[in-house]
Amino acid sequence: MWLLPQEIMELREQAENSHEVWALQRVDEGWTYGKKRDDQQKHHPNLLPYSQLKEDEKDYVRNTAMETLKTVISLGYEIRRR
Repeated sequence: MWLLPQEIMELREQAENSHEVWALQRVDEGWTYGKKRDDQQKHHPNLLPYSQLKEDEKDYVRNTAMETLKTVISLGYEIRRR
């Protein structure tokens, strides 16, 4: 498993923005909150504020964000704090 530098790993807890972008896109597409996912009715149980997600869902968001950063770095880009 390829590891990110520690200073990048510290961004893991900032993954909330990824969830918010995802949720806003779903809402724009007509999705609403529902206790069970229903693609026909466009209901999704994760259309909640990030803080209200179950921990396993937060882990999914965090891991997706970290894998995206790994891809960016592996393509030769640098991530630096201003």
